[in-house]
Amino acid sequence: MLFIERKQIVICVVAGTMIVAFVLFSYLPLRQKIKTVELTKTAQTLAISKASRERVKLPAIKEQLLKLKRTVASYKVSIPDKRGLGLFLQQIADLMSKHNLREQVIAPGKEIAVKELSCIPVDMQCKGTLAKVFEFHKQMQKLDRLIRIEQVKLANDNDFSGEVSMQTKVVIYYRPQSEQG
Repeated sequence: MLFIERKQIVICVVAGTMIVAFVLFSYLPLRQKIKTVELTKTAQTLAISKASRERVKLPAIKEQLLKLKRTVASYKVSIPDKRGLGLFLQQIADLMSKHNLREQVIAPGKEIAVKELSCIPVDMQCKGTLAKVFEFHKQMQKLDRLIRIEQVKLANDNDFSGEVSMQTKVVIYYRPQSEQG
């Protein structure tokens, strides 16, 4: 009887060890893999639903991209591939004369070169009525060259005769020689 009890105990210990081994080496690792797969599946489902929502916005984004491309193309046209500073300065002087602006001073500054774009700051001064100065600025912005007006300073003359002194800082752009072609 003692022999049978020992045999049963050994069988129980072996069975218990097998159950513990199964749980530790088979069930728990598989359970962890299942959790990982479920988390991955949830993340992928969220990504798919987000992509579906974003897909609706795609036509609007394409239209916006086309608008930007058209805008960039017009800017490229307005940035000449030659320096053309003399021509620009002559155009400005002619505009000032056309609007009867006196005491004209047009002084280009030091050229600033970057990889794809170069620019030249230009300081301008003149005197005239506010309406004529305003019209000069409107006409200057209509030139076929891209101009960035950085600063405009207007000051009344001392005797308040309706004349103003204008000081304007602009920057003109051009594409360097290496980008031509």
